[in-house]
Amino acid sequence: MKHLLYIILLALVVFSCKSPEARMPETVQSGSFLKESAERNKKLNEQEQLLIQEIIKNNPDKDYIASESGFWYYYTAKIENDTIQPEFGDTIDFQYKVSDLNGNEIYAEAQKTYVMDKQELFTGLREGLKLMKPEESVTFIFPSQKAYGYYGDDNKIGTNIPLICEVTLNTITQEND
Repeated sequence: MKHLLYIILLALVVFSCKSPEARMPETVQSGSFLKESAERNKKLNEQEQLLIQEIIKNNPDKDYIASESGFWYYYTAKIENDTIQPEFGDTIDFQYKVSDLNGNEIYAEAQKTYVMDKQELFTGLREGLKLMKPEESVTFIFPSQKAYGYYGDDNKIGTNIPLICEVTLNTITQEND
């Protein structure tokens, strides 16, 4: 009986010193949602690129420029001699009109005052304004990811809508003036 007691005590000591084992998770995420979303976005981007290339092809009189940021533009009024362009913190005054790729007007021409990179403005237009000089007019074609993307603007621009923006930069007031 004494031996049995020693064996039980020894067994308790050995099994009580065992390190805890990791449990398997109850659910395993495969990442399939993210993969499917990425594939949908790639297809959407390809479709938009084809539409934009078709617009460019149908307007050979326009000298379209591809930006490094992924949108296209052409000048309707270009200023060669002025070197000032908007920088962080500068206040700019500009006019713009927004339409879809079919030319349907979404927002009529409006005037806006904007402080560069300190106020909200959709990505493509913010990047496009940085390319402009005072008194220049530019027409931009933004794929949806450079416009309002998946969310739209909660007003007239819906989900994944590429945009055409006609912009005239009136003035730049530099931050340190």
